[in-house]
Amino acid sequence: MRIAIHAFDGITTFHLATPLLVLGEASRHQPGRTWTTQVWSTDGSPVRTAEGLAIGDLAGPEAADAADLLVFPSWPEDLPEPGTVVLARIRAAHARAAPLVGLCLGAFPLAAAGILDGRTATTHWTAADALARRYPAVRVESEALYLDHGDVLTSAGTASALDACLHLVRTRLGSTVATAVARHLVIAPHRDGDQAQYIERPLSTSDDHGPVGRTMTWALAHLDAPLDVDTLAAHASMSPRNFSRRFRDTTGMSPARWVLVHRLDEARRLLETTTWSVARVAEACGFASAVTFRQNFTARYNTTPTAYRRRFASAEPA
Repeated sequence: MRIAIHAFDGITTFHLATPLLVLGEASRHQPGRTWTTQVWSTDGSPVRTAEGLAIGDLAGPEAADAADLLVFPSWPEDLPEPGTVVLARIRAAHARAAPLVGLCLGAFPLAAAGILDGRTATTHWTAADALARRYPAVRVESEALYLDHGDVLTSAGTASALDACLHLVRTRLGSTVATAVARHLVIAPHRDGDQAQYIERPLSTSDDHGPVGRTMTWALAHLDAPLDVDTLAAHASMSPRNFSRRFRDTTGMSPARWVLVHRLDEARRLLETTTWSVARVAEACGFASAVTFRQNFTARYNTTPTAYRRRFASAEPA
């Protein structure tokens, strides 16, 4: 897959490096399915980053013309309207069904091209109001980390771009490759796209010794068991109401939502790496029945468990 990443004068080094790092690393973890990345500017001229780093040897718009995936990792902070060169490449990519990605302020050129009309989109929370005012046909969800419509993806700022790029890897190469990339980069392997952008406390990790963190770690090891709020709160020695409030402050989502996200993520891993039946996968991940599992899986990933396995399984199912 050929990936074209747009750069401009004043882009931050982090924003440019994020898709280069994550998508480039994905290629190294998936032999035989090479992803090549190329950075381009509007006229092929060198650019200087916000930190003063000069970047030369850039491609011109022809890189976007040949791309299978077109990424806008950011956009100038004064939010100028894109020129005809950029707008033409966005529309041409969309017409040939090449997915488009707008990370952080990169949602603005996609919106200007009309690609986001009638759809939900997100951007850095400080620019969400500007996006909504300038492009009223776009339904801006200011709290989401990233939103993926299959052919177009937008994300919030900074670290959310890492989540969005890992999501791209996961949806195209599977959770095993995405987890390997995340482990190599020492970042969280999965954060749900509609998790809140900004939360009152940092996300808990496995070494968090607080009651919520300990309960999250315990729940991940017992996804096959009943994990309603009362059960989780009892494990944390807290009231259900207080636990729910603390949990949402910590993770940006409800306990029930968090459990479902991780059950589905574990189901993807089992579909990729085992030959278990769908019913057995459903049971191992705590779903009441195979029917309930299929309904939740299809609603979340727009594909059935069986179709997902055919695409990503590392072993032939029995």
